[in-house]
Amino acid sequence: MAQTILAPAEVDERQPPTELFRHLRSTPGGLRSREAARRLTVYGPNELSRRHVRRWPRQLLAQFTQPLAVLLMVAAVLAWFGHAPALGLAVVAVILLNAAFAFVQERQAERAVEALAAFLPLSARVYRDGVLVEAPARDLVPGDVVEIAEGDRISADARMIDGSVAVDLSTLNGESLPVVRAADPEHVPGPLLEARELVFSGTSCTAGQARAVVTHTGMHTEIGRIAALSQRGHTEPSPLERQVRKATWIIAAVAVAAGVAFLPIGVLAGLGWAAAITFSIGLIVANVPEGLLPTITLALAAGVRELARAGAVVKRLSAVETLGSTTVICTDKTGTLTENRMRVTRMWAAGRERDAADAGGDRLLRELAAAAATCTTAHLAGDGTPADSGDPTELALLRLAATLGVPVRAADRDGARTTLYAFDPRTRRMSTVCGGHLYVKGAPESVIPLCDRHLDVAGRFAALTGPARAEAAEVVDRYARTGLRVLAVAQRVAAPAVLNAGRDAAESGLTLLGLVAMVDPPRHAVPEAVAAAHRAGITVHVITGDYGPTAAEIAAEVGIGGRRVVTGAELERMSDADLDRLLGDGEEIVFARSSPESKLRICEALRSEGHIVAMTGDGVNDAPALRRADIGVAMGRSGTDVAREAATMVLTDDNFATIVRAVEAGRRVYDNVRKFVLYIFAHAVPEVVPFLIFALSGGAVPLPLTVLQILAIDLGTETLPALALGRERAEPGLMDRPPRPRRAGVIDARLLWRAWALLGITSAVLVLAGFFFVLWRDGWQPGAELTGTAYARATTMTFAGIVACQIGTAFASRTDHASLRSIGVFSNRLLLGGIAFELAFAAALIYLPPLQAVFGTAALGAAELALLLPFPLLVWGVDEIHRARRRRRDARPEEAPSCSFATS
Repeated sequence: MAQTILAPAEVDERQPPTELFRHLRSTPGGLRSREAARRLTVYGPNELSRRHVRRWPRQLLAQFTQPLAVLLMVAAVLAWFGHAPALGLAVVAVILLNAAFAFVQERQAERAVEALAAFLPLSARVYRDGVLVEAPARDLVPGDVVEIAEGDRISADARMIDGSVAVDLSTLNGESLPVVRAADPEHVPGPLLEARELVFSGTSCTAGQARAVVTHTGMHTEIGRIAALSQRGHTEPSPLERQVRKATWIIAAVAVAAGVAFLPIGVLAGLGWAAAITFSIGLIVANVPEGLLPTITLALAAGVRELARAGAVVKRLSAVETLGSTTVICTDKTGTLTENRMRVTRMWAAGRERDAADAGGDRLLRELAAAAATCTTAHLAGDGTPADSGDPTELALLRLAATLGVPVRAADRDGARTTLYAFDPRTRRMSTVCGGHLYVKGAPESVIPLCDRHLDVAGRFAALTGPARAEAAEVVDRYARTGLRVLAVAQRVAAPAVLNAGRDAAESGLTLLGLVAMVDPPRHAVPEAVAAAHRAGITVHVITGDYGPTAAEIAAEVGIGGRRVVTGAELERMSDADLDRLLGDGEEIVFARSSPESKLRICEALRSEGHIVAMTGDGVNDAPALRRADIGVAMGRSGTDVAREAATMVLTDDNFATIVRAVEAGRRVYDNVRKFVLYIFAHAVPEVVPFLIFALSGGAVPLPLTVLQILAIDLGTETLPALALGRERAEPGLMDRPPRPRRAGVIDARLLWRAWALLGITSAVLVLAGFFFVLWRDGWQPGAELTGTAYARATTMTFAGIVACQIGTAFASRTDHASLRSIGVFSNRLLLGGIAFELAFAAALIYLPPLQAVFGTAALGAAELALLLPFPLLVWGVDEIHRARRRRRDARPEEAPSCSFATS
């Protein structure tokens, strides 16, 4: 029987290779094929798997049990029984379209794991039976010995056993620079991702060659752990979805309760059962806002289109509104706050220090720039390539030389080069040989020890003495403390045979030319965007895998926080209570060297405190936090497919300022949703009150409105103006107010009071006045019979009165606090077009004989139309006076408590 090996979770991958082979029951020559097959059966394939698979029929069915969908179904049934099958079918079409759209949006979130799987290679070079063979990567098992070379995608988590490689870990830790991994380094305690003897599945080898023994495969790898975190939990409904669901259930309950309650009242009042049932159906239809769901959907879709034009692609409609609720933004640094474009800012040579922009007049600094640019392999756009290509650091050096008037052409540089000693991640330096000159650039701690001379103030070669070394070290430390990346540049003049003989021989006896310091500068729009976020009451934290002081310096430059830096190791030592206290202080923090768990933990801590969190990310390691955040924001240019699939929003320009613009757009969309909800709800009162008059009079007053006329209003005349309100411009001061509380509803007591008590009752009084005016002109008395034409003209007057009041309500709804004049009376051209359509639609129902027969309408005369003319102005005027009183009250803070109490 084969011997038992440790389970993957029990393997200590950081132990010496000899002990690791013993625990894994393997050898440096790899496994036998039969043993590898047995272990494949035990551990399963080396691939990412889903924790659970959703059943799509149930997921699709859930879309039809949403409250608004249920209400629309009720409306469709009532329309059908009301002998309006066309309207019923239209409502059903709305239900199906909204359900299909929501279903597709939810299914998109499940593609994150498939995108993660794309980071795993299809094959790997593995030793089986002592022979190096090409095998499917999914067949790797713990104990296998694999070969890693430049350009390979690493297939599994493994421990190096010989050789040295440079590995791009950006998919796991977010850092852009490759890191060195060697077989026999000294063991240094610290995070697993920083262990210099380990390599990880899904990362890439950029240089070198080595062998490694596989320790973990599949879901037990680091990338597998991230996949498991990405599948943790589920997408929660947005604040708007929760609020609309709650409000619509209340509306449904009120509508049904009112219909059922007034059924016996109508019978007791003397109505027959048929009339009472008709009355109850009309009451329910009048209370159901049939146009609410399509209006919200289309308004959010308009917000999505607007954000897309601004550089933010939103994958879920409700996310537009959630953006407006954001209280905390957790942002990455590189490429989001910064340009992701290195730029040289400071230069030092021969004891002289200058800003790079002012160094053109210094001969030694120009020579320093030319030497640094010669020691590159990158290409600037137009110099042999259509776009910039190569390492960002080298591109910065080429731009520096061009700026100082000593440009280095790629063709001349490459043609003169006789030997290239490529960048070695172990030594952290690079050298090029051009004839009898060797140029070296690299980390100061790597280059300066190889120098025995430097240039003095006069530009002559001088011995690099202790004081001179100390001065150079002081400059390096000072630059590093300010977040700059420092390179040392040196040269050697010798016979070509010596310089081409080998790296060790060539890179000795160097002359230090000087130091260049560079920075990835902040984007120009970011400081202003951060200031706007602060004015809006939004806290901004920086969560990055980069070096803490560098990230803190960039954060300070753009106006974020007070330089408080918390490293990943410090965060791991914190308890949840300590983290809650840290975040609860309200101080903006830079979280450096962050792991996926750290980012996820910060997100969950903020959400547990009631914050609406927007989280940015671009790497595989960001996927769990992006999915968990209220708004996951992925980078469109530099981001991975995994991050884009896990996120709710993708920035096409990778710019922090776009997030703030999206927050502003979200706030405006939220306000506009309230505006058209106010507009739609305000019509419930003039639709319901006529039915109450009819019922309470026991039928002595004829029914002022028919069910079909109500449906014509709810699905016809009010829809386009409501949609136009969804495109309203922002009120003044939108980004100068704090975020609304998480529990603040779209539909609250103040909105309902304004809709029902103010606009609704005003409209109801005017509408009933028009109804009774027509009855009075026809000589009607309570309880008297009405001819068909007279009754049709009276109900038509009610219908037209509601339409006229809708126009006034539409203008009143355009602002919540400010005056209409402050945003422009005619600034919303879509609303003007919607009102024009509303009038044309109403006129068609009133004056076209075929529609008169369907909706029970009759033509109105000049007197009736004259009475209707002031209705819009009266409705808008009442609300404008109310808002003016609120503005005066709010301008007197000393009276606010008593006024607030009186209002409540």
